Formats: sequence, structure tokens, C-alpha cells
Amino acid sequence: MKALLFLFLLITAPAFGQKASKQLTALVGSYENFQRKESRPEPVDSLGTGILGSFTEADFKRRAGFYADLALQLDKIKDAQLSRSEQISKGLLRFICKEQTEHYRYKGYLIPLLADDGFHISYVFDMTSMPLNTPADYRRYIQKLRDFPRYVQQHLDLLAEGIRTGMTQAKAIFDGYEVTYKSHLVQTPEASLFYRPFRELPESFSESEKEKLRAAVRTAIMDGAVAGYRLMADFMEQQYIPNARAKEGIGSVPNGLAYYQSLADYYTTLEIPVADIHKKGLEEVARIRSEMETVMRQTGFKGDLKAFLEFLRTDPQFYADSPEELIKEATYISKLADGRLPAFFSKLPRQPYGVEPVPDHLAPKYTGGRYNPAGPGSKRGGYYWVNTYNLPSRPLYVLEALTLHEAVPGHHLQIALNYELTDVPGFRRNLYLSAYGEGWALYTEALGEEMGFYNNPYSKFGKLTYEMWRACRLVVDPGIHAYGWSREQAIAYLADNTALSMHECTTETDRYISWPGQALSYKIGELKIKELRRKAEQEMGERFDIRAFHDAILADGTLTLPLLEQVVKEYIAREE
Repeated sequence: MKALLFLFLLITAPAFGQKASKQLTALVGSYENFQRKESRPEPVDSLGTGILGSFTEADFKRRAGFYADLALQLDKIKDAQLSRSEQISKGLLRFICKEQTEHYRYKGYLIPLLADDGFHISYVFDMTSMPLNTPADYRRYIQKLRDFPRYVQQHLDLLAEGIRTGMTQAKAIFDGYEVTYKSHLVQTPEASLFYRPFRELPESFSESEKEKLRAAVRTAIMDGAVAGYRLMADFMEQQYIPNARAKEGIGSVPNGLAYYQSLADYYTTLEIPVADIHKKGLEEVARIRSEMETVMRQTGFKGDLKAFLEFLRTDPQFYADSPEELIKEATYISKLADGRLPAFFSKLPRQPYGVEPVPDHLAPKYTGGRYNPAGPGSKRGGYYWVNTYNLPSRPLYVLEALTLHEAVPGHHLQIALNYELTDVPGFRRNLYLSAYGEGWALYTEALGEEMGFYNNPYSKFGKLTYEMWRACRLVVDPGIHAYGWSREQAIAYLADNTALSMHECTTETDRYISWPGQALSYKIGELKIKELRRKAEQEMGERFDIRAFHDAILADGTLTLPLLEQVVKEYIAREE
């Protein structure tokens, strides 16, 4: 009887596997089609109305219903009947569904503004990264300009509902925020950054076509983009900012503490109580502070750590004299890193990257640097952005750590390789989860020592101050959102424990206030990757190969940390 049962299972197992595979493929297809329709809708009229998508409360309810149903369907598929790659796809899609339904449950969509981002800022990124080749591409661009006032008004309606229900952004982050919308209130269309693609139209276009397009875009800029940003300026200054929440932490909104734990779970991809994250942060701060004091003594500085931090913040030797100097130094470091990659990675991305300043309309409220990716098939490379605004707040001693994090082997290398994945669903090529992506980038800052960087005690201190900065986030973020810390407390904690400039301590704190939970992802992700590397080194001994380990970390693209742990366990077993 047992033999017959075994034979039955042997015969039917492939059939069950094929059925499960087809079911998953259908659900992935359903998800990708849904995403495509939501992100690239067709306009409902010739003016382009609706081309930027719809953002009413009813839309968010409808989307949440889709994800809740998709999660139920995914749960019916047994992992054992899927291939390894399919199990990863299912796990990632299930994780996305949970985040989307939680976002709706806690009404996170009523706060579509961050200290350095928001619907009006992402619109600029979308427009400036649009591939423009044919007259139809330019006409679509013009349609997006025309649709902007409607798009803005729908978001203003959400913000107004947030005021009514107590679900607002914190008032503390809006000092200087007007630069993000007033920069676009130009007097002539030619002065708008949205006009730039029309200055040099393709030579293949006829003169009459060029004339029509330029006439159309001039009208669309003034009646579309400028009108939309004027709507936003009036609403922000007359209604929203005066009624924004007084307390900095998200814990002060309805269901705020539960919402914050949900955000922490999402950004870390783990389920760690916020109190435990805070405790881990305090432990890391104490450990790194001890290392900082050791390196400080290596410089020969006479004084305590507080005095040393003040010295680093104020001595001119640590700062560039011009934006061009800062960009050139960042570029030089990035090229050094490029040349050292083959010793640590056997697979490198095809897509190149450049170095350029953070755009003026973002720079005052922006972080010190960031990676700006270029999607698959783009006619430009990725870009490592360096913030040249307020040069006395951009120390050179942190530039090696910043460059390794944002360019290579950090974000550019990881994201560009992600785009080159084959034999996986399209959504995985474009997926980004902070715990993995930011954890990897922070890990590569530490890898810089093995790569031959941080050769003087000041740059080594810079590397430590960046690590300390991310450890402080585990303390400050829960401090603000769960324990009632004020903006001033958070700024002071960063200033006392890192060599970040006071400008950066301030802009970073505003970022944490406006984006609860995201700041936790860096250190939690880095700690997990370092833990997995130690495990591989201990179990593999002399067989451990740093290039093979890194390739294993990156081979499947973006993962949750539990999925990454499983991948590394498989790698260790496979290499035995």
C-alpha cells in the first residue's frame, strides 16, 4: 500500500507543480497588468486629462481591495509545488500585498508629502526622465503638463481630508519647503525646466512640427505646470501648513503607534518590536562611539569627542571651496572604486553612471547625496547626485563613504544588476525594498576598508560617523515616533554623536519626522548582511570566496531579509 501511495505521489507531483506554477504566473500577470494600468493610464480626452493617474480616496480603496484579494489567492498556492525562483516571487508579491493593504488601513495615503519628496516632486522626476524620441513622445509630455492641475487638486483633496481627520504631516518639516513648489512658478514658459526638452528638438522633425510642439508646450507649461504649482502654493500656505500637526511623531495621529509598528515591519522586512530596535540602536551607538574615540586619538587631536566634532564642522581644510571641486572629488573617488570592483565581484552591470549636482529646486532640503537610477532601456546612465548647496555643510571626510554607498559598490551596482535579471517576472526587476537596498549600500561603506579606502584617520572617522549616523537612526526614529521626542532632541542627538554638519543634522531629522520607519532599514539591513557573511565565513572556512558571496547576495535581486537569509543558506550548502 505504501509503495502504491509513493508511486501515486511520484506521478502526480509534476502535475501539481505545473498547476501551481501556472496559478502563480497568472497572479503575477494580474499584478503587473494592474500596476501598468495604474501607472500609465491612457488619457480620457484629447487634452490628456487622466494621463497622470487617479488619486481619490475611492481609488485607494479599490487598490487595497485588489491587493487583499491577490493575497488570498497567493496563500492558496503551496510553496512546495513551486520552483526556488517562483517561491521568491511569491514571497515578494505577498509582502507587497501586505504593505499596500496596511497603507490603506492606516490611511497613509492622506500624507503624500515628505520633507524632501512628495507627489509634486516625483512629478518632476517623471517628466525629466521621460524618453523623448518621436513627436508622439513629445505630445504625451505635453498632455502630462496639461493634466497637472487635476493631479494636484486630487492630492490637495487628500491633504484636506487629512486635516479633517487629524492625519497630517508635521508642521516642523515645512520650514523652507516652499522651494519645492515655488521654484516652478515662472513668469515665462522658457524659464521653466519643463521647457528644456523643447530647446533642441530632433533634427528629423519638420520645422512646422517643431513650431507646433513649441507653441503647444508653452501654453501647457503656463496653464498646466505653473497653474498646478500655484494651486499647491496657495493651499499649502493658506490651509495645510497652518493646520499641520504640532507634534513631530506619527504616534500622535489616530492609531499612530500601531501604524508606526506596521511601518517598521515594512521597512525592515522583519517583525521586530520598536522597543527592541531602539535598544539595538543604543547598543550600536555605544560600540561605534568607542571606535570613534580611538580614531580621534590617532589624529593627534587634544580634547574630547565633542570638541573634535566641532573642529571637524568648522575647520576649512575639510570643505571644498567650490561646487566644482566637490563634484570632481566625488568623481575621482567613484573612478577609484570602479577600478577595484573586479576583486570583489565577478559580475558587474553593463549600465554606466555619472556624477552631477543635486538639482537646485531640491538641494536646500535634500540629503548630502543620492543615487538617481536610469531604468532598463534608458538612453542615459544612472547618476550619483552630490549636494553642492551650502558647501560648509558638505565635509570631504565623509565623501568616500558617501560615494561607495550611492555609486559603487552600493546603489548603482545593486540596482543596475537588478535591472539585468533574467528569467524573473518584470516586477522583480523594478522592485526596491529599503532593508535590502539600503542595507547593502551601508554594508559596502564598511567594505570600503577592504577595498583600500579610508587611508587617513579623518576619512576613517568619516566612515565611522556615517555608520554612527545610521545607528542613531535606530534611536532617533523610534524616539520621535514612539517616545515623543521633539525635533530639537533629535537634532541634538545626531549632533552629539556624529560629525554631520548642523545643516545635515537638521535636514535629516526633518526627513525622519516626515518618513517614519524608513530610516530603520539601513542599519537593520546592514547588520543582517554582516551576520550572513560571518555565518558563511565560519561555515565555509578556506572555501569562502568574497566574490562568490557578493554574487549570491545580488543574484536574485531585491529580497526581504528573511528571503535573503534563505538564499545565503542555500549558497553555503551549494558550495560545500
